[in-house]
Amino acid sequence: MSGTTDDPVVTRHRLLLGLLALVLTVAVSTTLLARAGARADPCVAKDERAQARRALVTGAGPPVLVIGDSYSVGAGVRPEQSWPVRLPGRVRVDGFSGSGFSVGASACGDVSYATRARTAAGAGLLVVEGGLNDADQPAADLEAGFSRLMRVLAGRPVLVVGPPPAPRLRYDDVAAVDATLARLAAAHGAGYLSMLDVDLTYQRDRLHPDAAGHRVFGDRVAARVASLLEG
Repeated sequence: MSGTTDDPVVTRHRLLLGLLALVLTVAVSTTLLARAGARADPCVAKDERAQARRALVTGAGPPVLVIGDSYSVGAGVRPEQSWPVRLPGRVRVDGFSGSGFSVGASACGDVSYATRARTAAGAGLLVVEGGLNDADQPAADLEAGFSRLMRVLAGRPVLVVGPPPAPRLRYDDVAAVDATLARLAAAHGAGYLSMLDVDLTYQRDRLHPDAAGHRVFGDRVAARVASLLEG
């Protein structure tokens, strides 16, 4: 009877190599799965979108700076579809999704309007849009944030654009923010544009306008901005 028999040392060596290959395969697979399941830091993602929108400057003429939230960034639509592109003047946007007048409106630290407005040097008319992210904040925080913003922008022309009645939020909560902003703007000598009665179309999240909604929003603000620039 003929045949061959592997050397025990060789056989053991082959088994060790096979075991090592299996361990490495499992380790690599686990790492890839972990990476695939990992979620990017939402605050980093918001900051990246804010920077991308800040880089887009549209129009010509008197300088206009928009300070706002995800609406001004154009969340869910292309940057060139966001409502600020419809404004007259040379328009820049400082928007940060989830931010508001209140310091606590955002989970990404103090990215409130007053804090970001400190970099508004050289801007002419300032359009401050928002309020939806303040709907769940204490009224005292909203008032404090607004007053701080007005101190930072002292002596500059300001138009405050209030929140629209987004279907995802309670109308009464949005209306309360609108009333507070209107009162505070009047007290500080700023212009105010209520959006409480604007009829927008929204994305599936029932919070952010779609491209058509941005056009409606932008045209309404643009009419008021044009009158301020002419005046």
